[in-house]
Order: sequence, then structure tokens, then C-alpha cells
Amino acid sequence: MSKLAVTLAVATLLVPAAVHAQTFTVHKFSIGGDGGTDYLTAEAGSNRVFVSRGTHVMVVDGATGKVLGDIPDTPRTHGIALVAKSGHGFITNGGDSTVTMFDLKTLAVIKKIHIPQGGQDGIMYDDYSDRIILSNHSRPAGTLVAIDPASGDITGSVELESSGPEGVASDGKGKLFVNNEGTSTIQEVDAKALKVLASWPLAPCEGPTGIAYDRTSNRIFAGCGKTSVVVDPATGKIVATIANGDGVDALGFDPGEKLIYIPAGRDSNVTVVREGGPDTYTVVATVATMRGAKTITVDPVKHIAYLFQPEYGPAPAPAPGTTPDPRRRGPVIAAWFFSITH
Repeated sequence: MSKLAVTLAVATLLVPAAVHAQTFTVHKFSIGGDGGTDYLTAEAGSNRVFVSRGTHVMVVDGATGKVLGDIPDTPRTHGIALVAKSGHGFITNGGDSTVTMFDLKTLAVIKKIHIPQGGQDGIMYDDYSDRIILSNHSRPAGTLVAIDPASGDITGSVELESSGPEGVASDGKGKLFVNNEGTSTIQEVDAKALKVLASWPLAPCEGPTGIAYDRTSNRIFAGCGKTSVVVDPATGKIVATIANGDGVDALGFDPGEKLIYIPAGRDSNVTVVREGGPDTYTVVATVATMRGAKTITVDPVKHIAYLFQPEYGPAPAPAPGTTPDPRRRGPVIAAWFFSITH
């Protein structure tokens, strides 16, 4: 692992007097390692950040970029959820339709849980029902699947209206909210009964991915390319829109600081938004990162946001007589871990 660390940028945006201008600093670390990426997850207050790498999960010290550990055998891994109460972590593996359950202290794998629905993608912990919730790109319908975080047993599931469910958020009072990328909707789900209660259109948001819930203002934040939205869960109505970059695949929220972080992989930046009230939102900074960095996690205790993105070399030349595939990537030549502080 290279110990190269670079302070990339300081971003300050002047905004109306009602909102305090803020300075955000980006630190960039080379952490090495093989594999692509999807989600990453910060462990609140510990500096540990769990980073998906395609076939394994790296554990990184967010303050230094030092690699603290590695969890192997996670084929086509997507997301990581951590449950301090049970002392367990969980990793979704799309490659073999499993969830890896591991010990939070030692990082040792406890077992792999087979998920019959397949299509493992997003994952989160719902503190109200005390269950791990998976969002699966299963066929013919996307699903949510619940797992007991102490035993690893599957405790229920529900079908959704889209085969592409993305982020899930909890209001802490018995409701889950899931973004459906394919239908550009949010569905409201009873957290204990795992029963769909409602579906709301999100236009002008298209292809919603990242999601967060502010339990103080009772607002849902849905991350979308170019235009994200704020939803009132009492009515399902959009109460505000937010202009941000394109290529969004996650959304971070710091409830203590009232800051929303929206990463844009195509535009190589993160839009930082301050919530001034339930229906008032102001962009306070646009922070440069790198192309492809489209997922994010926030430590709500240390008030730091983290991103990760591999850097790829040139793609191999196509076989003679074939058309080059613009989606084909070359080998990973570097691996960059970012922290955003203020």
C-alpha cells in the first residue's frame, strides 16, 4: 500500500446570509489493492471504513488511508452493513447470491447466508425492527429481504414494483422507504410486516439511487442524476428539488450537521447541501473528487464523508475485426480513497 496522501482541494461557496458559508477540504489517499467497487460504509465514531472491492472488502482507517484488514471471498460484492448491537457485519455478494456475516471486532467470517431471490445489491440496518434489510435486483421482481443480525436467519421478504430497487432508509418508527431506479418511484414499506403501503412518483428525479431520512424534520432525500428531490412521507409529495451533478449512485446525510452529500461520478464532484428547514435546502459547496466516484458514506459522529474510486488503465485492444466496447475497462492501476472534512 502506498502511503501517498494528498490534500486535493478546498471548496468554499458564498451563499445568502441566512446560511453560513463553509469550507470543505478533500484528502486523497492511495490505498492499493485489486478490484472495482460499489458501496462503502463508515463505522460511526471509529475511523474504520469498509470498502467493497469486487471480490473482497477492505477495511481502511479514514484518518490516514492505512489498510487495517481485508475480508475475502465476496464475489461481485456491493454493500456492507454494520450492527454494533450484535457485533456483526454483513456484505452482499451478487456473484453467488449470498450475504457474508462477519465478526466486527476480528473481521473473521462467521458464515455465508444464501439468499434465494438473488440479485444482492444494497444493504442497511433498520434499528426499529432490529433487522438487516437487503435490496435485491431479483427477477422477475425486485425484493427486500430481512435478516436477523444476531443469528443470520432470514426472517421475511417482500416483492417490489421494480426489478431495480436501490437505497433503503428507515424513519425509526416502523416505515422503510426504498428507491426504485427502474420506475423512478419511492415505495413505503411496513418494516415489521414487510408489506408495501404506498408508491410515490419522483419526477423530476429520474433513476433514484441513494436515499436518506431525516428523523427530525421527517423528510426523505432521494439522490438522482442532475436533480435530487426531498419528499414529505406524510403525503408522498415532493417539497423541494436540488440541482447536483450527474452519475449519482448513493447519498450521504449528516443529521447533526444537517448536511446532504450527493456524489456525481460523471461530473467528478460532490454537491453539499444544507437543510435549513423541512422544505428549505441550499447548496453550500461543490467539492471536486474524481471521475467515477459515485458512492459515498458519512460518519455521523466524526462528521466526515468518504468516497472511493479505482483508477483504470487503457482497455485491451479489441480482437481483429470486432467493434471496441466503450464500457470495457483496463486494469486497475491505482485505488483512491477520499475524505471530506469541514
